[in-house]
Amino acid sequence: MEGSDVSLMTSTSRPELFDFEGISMVHYFTDDWENVQNFQARPDDILIATYPKAGTTWVSYILDLIYFGNTAPERQTSIPIYLRVPFLEAVIPKIATGVELVNNLSTTPRLIKTHLPVQLVPKSFWEQNCKVVYVARNAKDNAVSYFHFERMNHLQPDPGDWNNYLQMFMDGKKVFGPWYDHVTGYWEKKQTYSNLHYMFFEDMVENTDREVERLSSFLGLSTPKEEREKITKNTHFDAMKQNKMTNYSTIPVMNFSISPFMRKGKVGDWKNHFTVAQNEQFDKHYKERMKNPTLKFRTEI
Repeated sequence: MEGSDVSLMTSTSRPELFDFEGISMVHYFTDDWENVQNFQARPDDILIATYPKAGTTWVSYILDLIYFGNTAPERQTSIPIYLRVPFLEAVIPKIATGVELVNNLSTTPRLIKTHLPVQLVPKSFWEQNCKVVYVARNAKDNAVSYFHFERMNHLQPDPGDWNNYLQMFMDGKKVFGPWYDHVTGYWEKKQTYSNLHYMFFEDMVENTDREVERLSSFLGLSTPKEEREKITKNTHFDAMKQNKMTNYSTIPVMNFSISPFMRKGKVGDWKNHFTVAQNEQFDKHYKERMKNPTLKFRTEI
């Protein structure tokens, strides 16, 4: 890491959470709000939406390979994923805003990432009937992954210890709001908006090839088997973790000495973090908060 990057990291004080449009946020995702809300989507844009740490980079990379793996292979080795698939609402030090990055994309389709809950997605995506790919991950693994991410990412509030963090996660006091509302919001949108493809992280871990095939079908593409096998191999967690273009090691606000951006990518790692008492408390709370019985998650496979 460059010396200036280290100083940027240490000089970037942790942001404070504040209530914004009914959810918890930090200024890094609200500083360009007017431009985000007025963003003009195109009909062929593809929006990748997730709660943080649910498999965003994984699906972004899969989509990038589906569309550009053969036509522009040099992208894979020369352009970091966060420039290929810009983070729409982000205003990160030393990088152009998400809106600017999207508007500078020369690709068709444009692949765009967001963590915004469904009610805050810019209206033009719905008006243009854009395809939306949503990825959801079970709450327990998502909480663990988000905890480690907050420890190493200076653009997030300090998570405190695991016990404190878990309580805040349950209370919905996390950047981008409560997990429950996020996953349910898009699930319910899918019932009325046919261009939304809802994926589960656990299904992707279980059988990536099958999920790539389903995704291709949703996009109206036929990806041959050997092509899917190549994509599955390139997007394997260990391969992505080693790949400087996908592992976020080139972003100066993340401290990899605390935890890598890509940590384990497993289903069931929550068992290494939750105590018996925490698990019982979480399950009880989950039953109260998860109001939609049709949305079901697996916490192990």
